[in-house]
Amino acid sequence: MSRLVVVSNRIAPPDDKKSSAGGLAVGVLGALKAAGGLWFGWSGETGDEDKPLKKVTRGDITWASFNLNEQDHDLYYNQFSNAVLWPAFHYRLDLVNFQREAWEGYLRVNATLADKLLPLIKEDDTLWVHDYHLLPFASELRQRGVNNRIGFFLHIPFPTPEIFNALPTHAELLEQMCDYDLLGFQTENDRLAFLDCISSKTRLTSRGSKTHSAWGHTFRTEVYPIGIDPKEIASQAQGPLPPKLAQLKAELKGVQNIFSVERLDYSKGLPERFQAYEALLEKYPQHHGKIRYTQIAPTSRGDVQAYQDIRHQLENAAGRINGKYGQLGWTPLYYLNQHFDRKLLMKVFRYSDVGLVTPLRDGMNLVAKEYVAAQDPANPGVLVLSQFAGAANELTSALIVNPYDRDEVAAAMNRALLMPLTERVSRHAEMLEVIKKNDIYHWQERFINDLKQITPRTAESRLQNKVAAFPKLA
Repeated sequence: MSRLVVVSNRIAPPDDKKSSAGGLAVGVLGALKAAGGLWFGWSGETGDEDKPLKKVTRGDITWASFNLNEQDHDLYYNQFSNAVLWPAFHYRLDLVNFQREAWEGYLRVNATLADKLLPLIKEDDTLWVHDYHLLPFASELRQRGVNNRIGFFLHIPFPTPEIFNALPTHAELLEQMCDYDLLGFQTENDRLAFLDCISSKTRLTSRGSKTHSAWGHTFRTEVYPIGIDPKEIASQAQGPLPPKLAQLKAELKGVQNIFSVERLDYSKGLPERFQAYEALLEKYPQHHGKIRYTQIAPTSRGDVQAYQDIRHQLENAAGRINGKYGQLGWTPLYYLNQHFDRKLLMKVFRYSDVGLVTPLRDGMNLVAKEYVAAQDPANPGVLVLSQFAGAANELTSALIVNPYDRDEVAAAMNRALLMPLTERVSRHAEMLEVIKKNDIYHWQERFINDLKQITPRTAESRLQNKVAAFPKLA
């Protein structure tokens, strides 16, 4: 049986409890346990890039990590991945800061990683590469003679041609991505946007709806909405509350809780969310003194100006809202700019009456699924969900809203606060069924099974494809 080689920007080594908590780690480890293999990625450390790979083996799984020098990390990760690709893929061209030097650094790091991985690849290995940091990675491996099956999964949205083609290097990125055998996306819209981008640049031919050829490359596209482990989430949400949380719950008895937790990021729609809550207090005064909105938003990329601006915006908005609507003994909005333990958050989800998940653009948003999985099925809370989150395609029984419409979001929160138990139970049951069916294990099994159905490339087949695409070169 062939090994699985997983490649991602960061890895979750077995001795790092904090990093292994996320959804990607659960799915990747499930796949690796089934097939055995290697997880390859950046160590999270800068400096001493010539240091040998750090390898840790547990059973038939090996974790291999490398360091990057500070300049390469800055160019590849900060300046290109997160200051060009991230904002562009989230439809924020106004925040894109393209520098040719950063593009060259991005390519250089992808080439370096290919050099580091190359000696570890066995002839029958299957490779699974993750996310926007590694768009050119398959191309680098192909240039080094690697003909193994290579799949790619994009965790964030893929933008339409009007957005993507504004990137100065869009054509090069598209052609490089076509060196993957299988490209997976969160939604059908993302998959079609990718194909539309290719069609706008070169001839795209398709056999059926999911197998395509462009630039002399043949590849497959498919939709794989990522899931969670609902049993694990439910287990974390149940059980006794920590003393401080139990005390807080007792203090809030009789107060309905609106709860939201997001990384501090401009794609999450946090300022718009605060405005919607302010509209709720303005238009539905019957809730004054009877509700509380808690927003947890730990800092991410705090050295980037756009993120600093959001933080100041939220601090100002929280102060204004509490100053205008607060009363003695009642603070309507709690904004916490800090990290909380994941298990604790699942318990908070469980006793929250409304889960507010309203990103302006999101690949999937697993918080929405975690909120549903954490609920008590006999007395569940209500999910208010942005139509621009990938999860909205699956969780259709949530209250789906346009996050740019503060009055619509406010009305949805009001409806959620007043929703009768029978409707809450029915909506929750429908969403939980979907979450259980499309869990994280189903996600990785589908992707790996589809990838293994693809016939591996050979040097001859690659040459034939090139000749067919560019007959004048023959």
